[in-house]
Amino acid sequence: MNRSARRSAKSPERIPASLGFAQSGRPFQLAVALFATALMLASCAQVEQQGNPPAVAEVPAAAPRTTGMDTAAIAQHKRMIALFDGEYKNLAAERYLNDILVKLANAGTEPSEPYRVTILNSPIVNAFALPPNNLYVTRGLLALANDAAEVAAVMAHEIAHITARHAVQREEEERRAAVISRAATIVQNREKGEEVEATSRRTLAGFSRQQELDADQIGIKAIARAGFDPYGASRFLNALGRSAALRASLTEQDTSAEKLDILATHPSTPERVAQAVATARQIGAPGIGTTGRAAYLAAIDGMMFGDDPANGSIHGRKFLHGRLGFAFVAPDGFVLENSSQAVLGVAAGGNEFLRLDSVKVAAATPLETYIASGWIDGLIQSSIESIEVNSMPALSANAHAGEWNFRLAVIRFDPAQVYRLIFATRTMTPEAEQRFRTSIESFHHTTAEEVQAMHPPRIALVTAKADDTAETIARRMAVSDRPLDYFLLINGLEQGGRLRPGERYKVVTE
Repeated sequence: MNRSARRSAKSPERIPASLGFAQSGRPFQLAVALFATALMLASCAQVEQQGNPPAVAEVPAAAPRTTGMDTAAIAQHKRMIALFDGEYKNLAAERYLNDILVKLANAGTEPSEPYRVTILNSPIVNAFALPPNNLYVTRGLLALANDAAEVAAVMAHEIAHITARHAVQREEEERRAAVISRAATIVQNREKGEEVEATSRRTLAGFSRQQELDADQIGIKAIARAGFDPYGASRFLNALGRSAALRASLTEQDTSAEKLDILATHPSTPERVAQAVATARQIGAPGIGTTGRAAYLAAIDGMMFGDDPANGSIHGRKFLHGRLGFAFVAPDGFVLENSSQAVLGVAAGGNEFLRLDSVKVAAATPLETYIASGWIDGLIQSSIESIEVNSMPALSANAHAGEWNFRLAVIRFDPAQVYRLIFATRTMTPEAEQRFRTSIESFHHTTAEEVQAMHPPRIALVTAKADDTAETIARRMAVSDRPLDYFLLINGLEQGGRLRPGERYKVVTE
């Protein structure tokens, strides 16, 4: 959670949504949609963040990323970097990815200027391309991929969206749908207008899903022409699906196809995998093309994994932000997620949620005035209680909206900075009330010892010995939840699969 993210967005500019390889200033509308939407921030690019956080200087970049870019492209580039916690500068990985992009450009059906990569300092799995020739991949995506062919497929997919003018086509389709919806509302009755609008949304969703499938096909053919294994796309798509399933299983949420939103803009992972395999088979049998696994792993060896401690880090139920100087512990059973605007949490089963964020409040404004200022709906005035949280003045209160009950606290961290902790549950039992209060009371200023003890997890490579198994190597993983599952995931291994002696595998270490 970045300090720059706390300023409200006055005039949000249009930014590109994720095109296939993923995952403030207004009244706080208390409803489950608030938490569901917030938790979705980890899998899309529509994050309204202002300002540009400092880059993460691992190794100096070879040249300024803005060389040769016009003013509009520079602004978009800076905006994209700001949205994803800055640029992660790692010269070895950057050079490796740029070499792949040169090969893709040289193998194109028409001569073109190679795209240039920017690695984003985010654990989210995502990638984007922006004209004229900027391509972005996150640390999280690089950690999930296992060879050059997989990464080439991702980058070729994103470039395909640009060359096929998918964004322009979607904007035209959206404008057409908006005109039809408005006309239907005016000429016909409101009910009929809403029906037409719903039909238009489904049409747009199908339009976007087809664009994803088209970009997959274009990308697979492109990497094959460049000499890469065309089956790399299906391998990465499979890993993407497994990653989403693992994350959902930590909170016991169902990700089956039957539960997916019919208006989702992306086709289901099994559908994309099946088509990717079919497209690759048209090119040749498995075993053709280069995978480049060894060179790829060497390029990402030592790369930071997961949250950057500079932007806050999660250790089980504890969240600690050394730069901003605060920490707190979530209630039992919560899984935390660190987005650019807030710390988010969901309990097993998805029946309880939490959100921690902060706002600027003038030092002269009493907390009693702020909590009742209208930023939160359903506030129960009689429940407001003055408390102290680790020597910091605070207020706690309850709120109710629909079927959800809320416990919240506003804590004056410093004279002009207030942190807000909000818990949501369908049934506010005495047990839930106590768990939420205990979590609120855990909020504190970090100590020097806590900050010094923080070590960012990193990817390391280990060579499997003859007697090694996934279970034995997974014991080296510095992952608090289900280390074996994460080891299998980031190495593209199936449960029960055997390791190859002499092969190098990724582990996460501190």
